[in-house]
Amino acid sequence: MSAFAGRAFGQSQSTPYPRRNAMTRWRWRALILLIYVVIGIYVAWLYDYITPGLLRDLAEALLAVFLWFLVLLGIDLHIG
Repeated sequence: MSAFAGRAFGQSQSTPYPRRNAMTRWRWRALILLIYVVIGIYVAWLYDYITPGLLRDLAEALLAVFLWFLVLLGIDLHIG
């Protein structure tokens, strides 16, 4: 009988679920990145790099990008 019989592809004898470990590492990295970005947004807001006017302009731009067909039909997507 082969040494690999009875084990799924990618598994070793020392860790029964190596894919779970890789997924856990990926989730931790994603969580750390999300926290880093949220703190960066907060600091940028606190020091006036992000303003309500900038957010309004960004929202208008995103609306125009995702609803471009309404823009072509002549619908005004400007906020305020």
